Amino acid sequence: MNLARMTTLFFAALLALPAAAEISREDLKKALEANPDLVLSALKKADKMKFFEFVVESQQDYQRNKAREEARLEAEERDKAFKNPLKPDLGPTARARGKADAPITIVEYSDFQCPYCTQGYKNLEQLRKTHGDKLRVVFKNFPLNFHPMAMPAAQWFEALYLQSPEKAWTFHDMLFENQSKLGEEYFKALTKDLGLDVAKAAKDAKSDAVKNKIEADIKEAKGFGIEGTPAYLINGVPLRGAYPVSEFDKIISRILASK
Repeated sequence: MNLARMTTLFFAALLALPAAAEISREDLKKALEANPDLVLSALKKADKMKFFEFVVESQQDYQRNKAREEARLEAEERDKAFKNPLKPDLGPTARARGKADAPITIVEYSDFQCPYCTQGYKNLEQLRKTHGDKLRVVFKNFPLNFHPMAMPAAQWFEALYLQSPEKAWTFHDMLFENQSKLGEEYFKALTKDLGLDVAKAAKDAKSDAVKNKIEADIKEAKGFGIEGTPAYLINGVPLRGAYPVSEFDKIISRILASK
C-alpha cells in the first residue's frame, strides 16, 4: 500500500467517515477542504506518537522501494551498455592520463566542489594503483550550478592544461585534496607554486577555447542522461553516483573477461 493510500485511510478513520476502507482520496480531499478544522481536531484525538511513527515508517518504505526501483533500472541500463556501449568523445581534447591503448578507459564527469566527487577522485586513484597500465582515466567537467566555485575551478584546470597537461593534473589533484580552499586566490597561488604563468592562466580561464571545452563536456554528459556528479563510463558502461571501488571492479572484471 502506498503512502497516499495509507494516509487517506488513516484520516478517514480519524474523521469517522463511513466506509473508511472504501473512501477515495478525492472524496477525502473534498471533505478536508470543506472542513479544514477537522484535521487539527482529529490529530488532537489521535495518538500522536503512533501517527508520526506511521508517517516515518511509510516514508522509509517509500524510499526503500524507490531505491530498489532505481537500482533495477540502473542494472538494466548497464546490461544494455555491455552490448551497446555509450561512446564519449575520446579525441585529442580529452583530458586523459594513462596509456591510450589501455584495455579499460574510465570517463569521469565531475565537479571540483562536489564532496562526493572528492570520494570519487580517491576511488579512481586507488583503481589506478591497482590496475596500472591497464587503466586510462579521462576527466570531463560537469560543474553544477549550485556549486559557485565549480565553474571557476573547471576554467582554471582547463587553462592550466593549455600550458602543461602534466601540471594541470597536479592542479586537479590538489583541488580535490583541498576542496575547502577553492577560490581565485588559491587557484593563483597553486598555479604559481606549479611554476606556471599566472597571468596567462587567468586570461585563458576566460577564453572561448576554455568555455567551449567545458560546454562540450556538459553537453556530452547531459546527452547521456547524466544529471548529477560524479558519474562514470567504464568502456562505455555507465556507473552513476559515488559507488565504492568494488562496484568499479565488478564492471572492469566483466569487461576484461569478455575480451
